[in-house]
Amino acid sequence: MSSRTGLRLFQTFRQLRGPTRRTVNKRFESSQAAPTIPTQSLAQRLWTSPVGVKTVHFWAPVMKWLIVLAGVSDFARPAENLSLTQNLALTATGAIWTRWCFVIKPRNVLLATVNFFLGCVGVAQVTRILMYQRSIKNDHVSQVAKEDAKDMAETAKRASKDVAATIKDAAGT
Repeated sequence: MSSRTGLRLFQTFRQLRGPTRRTVNKRFESSQAAPTIPTQSLAQRLWTSPVGVKTVHFWAPVMKWLIVLAGVSDFARPAENLSLTQNLALTATGAIWTRWCFVIKPRNVLLATVNFFLGCVGVAQVTRILMYQRSIKNDHVSQVAKEDAKDMAETAKRASKDVAATIKDAAGT
């Protein structure tokens, strides 16, 4: 924060506290009246702001929340029906544009917020997809191992029967 912006914030805060502030030491106060800055209502500030209601800097993030809500609604879908590439694109979009919102002028915090949440939803969905794919792979590996164990057990049974038959033949002759 630059010192000029900090000074403006301090002066605005000081004016807001002015009527309720008690004076502790009148000796250090000046006798001149402080210049008054006309205060604007919240609606006026939103309307005249560089990222206010009448600009695209406001409406683009508002509409982009619908993409975030669509991603959140995908939490109800099974992981096998989700697209890994689409969710990777959402994650990358969220990360890249969150950074870019702080670089451009005017700095658009509303757009940065929606992009951050878009990236978070993308990361959550990509994690779900990768965990599902890993479980499928582990299930396949464990299934193959079970089949191999059954084959080995059958082979061992056959080998023990052959050994038992050989022993009987040797004992009978």
